[in-house]
Amino acid sequence: MTPVNSVAGRRSYTEAMPKSKPPKISSAHINLGYFVLAWMLVLLIQAWFQSGQVLEMSYSEFRQRLTEGQIANVQVGETLLRGQFKTPVDARPNFVVQRVGKDIADELDKHGVQYTAMQEQTWLRDLLSWVMPALVFVGLWLFVIRRFASRQGMGGLMNVGRSKARVYVEKATGVTFDDVAGVDEAKSELLEVVSFLTERTHYSRLGAHIPKGILLVGPPGCGKTLLARAVAGQAGVPFFSISGSEFVEMFVGVGAARVRDLFEQAARVAPCIVFIDELDSLGKARGASAMGGGHDEKEQTLNQLLAELDGFDPSDGIVLLAATNRPEVLDPALLRAGRFDRRIVIDRPDKRGRQAVLEVHLRRIPTAQNLPVDQIAAMTPGFSGADLANLVNEAAIVATRRNADTVGLDDFTAAIERIVAGAERPGRLMNPHERQRVAWHEMGHALAAASLPGSDPVHKVSIIPRSIGSLGYTMQRPIEDRFLITEPELKDRMVVMMAGRAAEELSFGSMSTGAADDLAKVTDIARRMVTAYGMNHTLGQSVLERDGTTYLGENMLSVKQKDYSEATAREIDLAIRALVNEAYEKARTLLSARKEDLSAGVALLLEHETITPAEFAPLRPAPKP
Repeated sequence: MTPVNSVAGRRSYTEAMPKSKPPKISSAHINLGYFVLAWMLVLLIQAWFQSGQVLEMSYSEFRQRLTEGQIANVQVGETLLRGQFKTPVDARPNFVVQRVGKDIADELDKHGVQYTAMQEQTWLRDLLSWVMPALVFVGLWLFVIRRFASRQGMGGLMNVGRSKARVYVEKATGVTFDDVAGVDEAKSELLEVVSFLTERTHYSRLGAHIPKGILLVGPPGCGKTLLARAVAGQAGVPFFSISGSEFVEMFVGVGAARVRDLFEQAARVAPCIVFIDELDSLGKARGASAMGGGHDEKEQTLNQLLAELDGFDPSDGIVLLAATNRPEVLDPALLRAGRFDRRIVIDRPDKRGRQAVLEVHLRRIPTAQNLPVDQIAAMTPGFSGADLANLVNEAAIVATRRNADTVGLDDFTAAIERIVAGAERPGRLMNPHERQRVAWHEMGHALAAASLPGSDPVHKVSIIPRSIGSLGYTMQRPIEDRFLITEPELKDRMVVMMAGRAAEELSFGSMSTGAADDLAKVTDIARRMVTAYGMNHTLGQSVLERDGTTYLGENMLSVKQKDYSEATAREIDLAIRALVNEAYEKARTLLSARKEDLSAGVALLLEHETITPAEFAPLRPAPKP
């Protein structure tokens, strides 16, 4: 759930708090510095160039040339004589001589040479010839190093320990609880934080204080970051936002220094909210990595964060929010009482929540009159807030593509199909035999779903290839959200999945590779029924395999904890095989009894490529017992 935020409306904390405003170097000052550096470089080059046009002579040679009348004029200094030849000597028109003796005017007058006094400034010459070249090279070197460091994300060497937190005030966040929908329980809990920040005396009268840390836990895209910004926007307090990965860099000790700096900034402007996104990148359990190696820098950063959590007083008005979608990897010390005291779960919204989220995002686009938002919410089970925002955008794109003035239900249906099944590929041609096999396969799915009262109603059947590799698909639309599934309903789902292969065998007498994905899903359901749900009478009601708790889905390494012997493993395999075979035989029996409807549906599907229950009556839901 990400509303449109105005980048132009953001103000930094330093702009909002002039008392602690650090000095800023304007672009004009930087340009002036570059100009001075260029001017000094020009002077240095000019001095070097002029040095190649000056002949250094001994005093005796000077007197000889003076006697011969080769000297045009002379500048007399305390220790040097500078002048010009009447005719260049060795292509050098000028000369310089160390002065010997004090009385030289009479000798110059004797030979008719013009002369003037010269004020020597040897300190400037020494500065230009020795100090300035060194400064120029040092400046160029620092400039190159700074550019390299900024490209590597290191910043200046004097700023490596400073926090990179992006600080927003209430106007900059631009988000309140009115912009958040579908997570009413989380909003009600976070309203206490807003009340504490705005009415601290009301809570302190009985000695209560707000929890030091609040951990927002949930799958990606469900609005954890949005909720944190909404709390700051609702309370009108400064909002410090930083990702956990920004604390640790290449220098040892930088992460701990940045943690200290972040809390020092927060203490200066309390009451405020400090938000750490992706806390798992900073707060992983110490020593939990299976790859080995050193963890000193990350552990120092985590230890400093633990110390800061213990060090500040929540009555000062500093509230620490953090978000993660991997709570199982966090260090236990972070989650103990007195640190992250409260954990708020932000899960995917239910049907009512999805409808509320859609209504928030539909404000930004022109929609058709009487748009059935509840039907759209019913067609999107399992969608997160970010998925729904993407759905609204895809529907607007579909409507724009057909030059419509408003976005209607058909546009949302097309957008859902694109997200779930991929974009249509009508240009992908199949030979007639493959096309017929795909039609029988998909009609088998659809007819089995329509025949079983516990299945979700069929919404559409299509044999148009899709971009994700499917040659056709059967779209079912749930009537309501389900949180519990019974054993007969799981078996009915397996029957619907196996009905595609059963229909192919009934028509062609052979099987194809088109049911590979169906077989994988059926096998997974059967394995969970046996090992996780205790739905097998032979093996008993016990959990034999456990997955690690994670909001990211399956374990990244697909490692399951197995608590059984090899003999039990054989019984598990036999039980899974029996469930899959039972589902296939039931699907084959069901379709054999309705072979006339199956053949008629295949003929209609081959003709139109896409059909709905309104066009083919046998696809309408079977009455529930």
